Amino acid sequence: MLRTALRRNAGAMAWGTVLMGMYQAGETAFPIALGLIVEHTLRDRSLGSLALSIAALAVIITTVSLSWRFGMRILQKANTTEAHRWRVQVAACGLQPVARDVDLKSGEVLTIATEDADQTADIIEVVPLLISSLVAVLIAAVALGMASVQLGLLVIVGTIAILSILSVMSKRIGTSTREHQARVARAGAKVADLIVGLRPLHGFGGNHAAFLSYRKVSTEAKSQAITVARVNGAYAGAALALNALLATAVTLTAGWLAFDSQITIGELVMAVGLAQFIMEPLRLFSEMPKYVMIARASAERMALVLAAPPVMTPGTERLSAGGDLEVDSVRYGSLRELKFHVSAGEFVAIAAYQPRAAADLTSILTMNVPPDAYEGVVRVGGRETEELSIEAVREHLLVNPYDGEIFAGTLRTNIDPAGAGRMIPEAVEASMLTDVVALHREGLDHGVRDRGANLSGGQRQRLSLARALAADADILVLRDPTTAVDAVTEQLIARNIAKLRRNRTTIVITSSPALLDVADRVLVLDGGVITADDTHRNLLTTDENYRLAVAR
Repeated sequence: MLRTALRRNAGAMAWGTVLMGMYQAGETAFPIALGLIVEHTLRDRSLGSLALSIAALAVIITTVSLSWRFGMRILQKANTTEAHRWRVQVAACGLQPVARDVDLKSGEVLTIATEDADQTADIIEVVPLLISSLVAVLIAAVALGMASVQLGLLVIVGTIAILSILSVMSKRIGTSTREHQARVARAGAKVADLIVGLRPLHGFGGNHAAFLSYRKVSTEAKSQAITVARVNGAYAGAALALNALLATAVTLTAGWLAFDSQITIGELVMAVGLAQFIMEPLRLFSEMPKYVMIARASAERMALVLAAPPVMTPGTERLSAGGDLEVDSVRYGSLRELKFHVSAGEFVAIAAYQPRAAADLTSILTMNVPPDAYEGVVRVGGRETEELSIEAVREHLLVNPYDGEIFAGTLRTNIDPAGAGRMIPEAVEASMLTDVVALHREGLDHGVRDRGANLSGGQRQRLSLARALAADADILVLRDPTTAVDAVTEQLIARNIAKLRRNRTTIVITSSPALLDVADRVLVLDGGVITADDTHRNLLTTDENYRLAVAR
């Protein structure tokens, strides 16, 4: 992944390296120029030489300023663009129809798509800064070597020694950073889980236990952050001390050589200036291994998502419009030899006595469960789902769970996320969302907060139902679409769904008498199998268990 980032930004990095190399060369040239000015001024004592020297310093300063400005602009633009690419790529993996086989929660994936993407892209800036710092150190070493071989060798040997020591310390940083990122991601995932379950937690008084659970993972993340800070502090302190030691050694050596008349006063000024200046490129140069290890740790975490295999390998076949749905001898979880067939254009209700069975059936129809994880087959339009591509199945079969997500945006964008503009008025009317629209001056453009925080439970459920109806799928499966609305509204919604979905295949998994009554027939799911198949009213008169289960 790091090689990919470097290859994709080779051009920007080349220009950035040239400009940052010019910046470091200009910075290095400044003390060299000062030494030459002192040397020539003392020798010539000419105003013309002084003016020429000042002009040369102005050129150096201008070069330093402009090269830094444009070099960093190029590198930071490439860095930001590369981070954006990685974020989009991680998000695309999360949004693919087939889930990846990775043991990460949504909060962890979010951390990877943000912090880790940014830190991986930092390699775009690290390499040019590393090369430009090396240029500065080499120029300083050559300049000092021309004055005295001892000074040049001292800089080269000292730089190698500093980097050798710091490279060992940087490995500890990489290990600590990986662990810190993992713990922060776990804390983020815990927060996401708590936000999703906030209302139920309030309902049964689990707030305190949830808080203690989050505090535990947050404390672990904090402790690891402190460890990382200590390691980084030790690294920075060691780098500063070693760089200062090298600068001091260069200064003292130059002073001794000048005292011994082995170098001139101008060369002494140059050496002292370079000794002070060299600390900055050495600091950058010595910090690069740390940033490389951080980028590598982040890239490894992103690879957990990007390189993870899919949970299943779907087929490639397509489907024609329309079609029926058949579940044939399916055994999964609480389902035992489940068999039923819904013809094209039929409205069928499934009364599941056990909530677990309804959940298992929904999971299979949404294809959250790979076909090889259960026995039996599911056929859409006469074709087995394992032969079809996920896109083909989703194009014809839409399963809307009872806890459908509500997104930040507007009522309109929640009903019609793709912006197709089809059937929005009909879906709003059928789901009885008209009163919510009428409440607000903006109508369908009324703002909706994240997870529908500014809507009631019934409004969120009706909004989710409107989205499912507006999709106008060939086969629509609804699970408990009216549990949060009153009986009168439920009756109206049931009639509206039956009317809107006339001649379209519709399956409703529910215990609502209103929905059961408008269905063409009702399948009773009990003990993992279909135990009865009749109309709602016939079952009420002939089946005592059914009457007790659904009568209100």
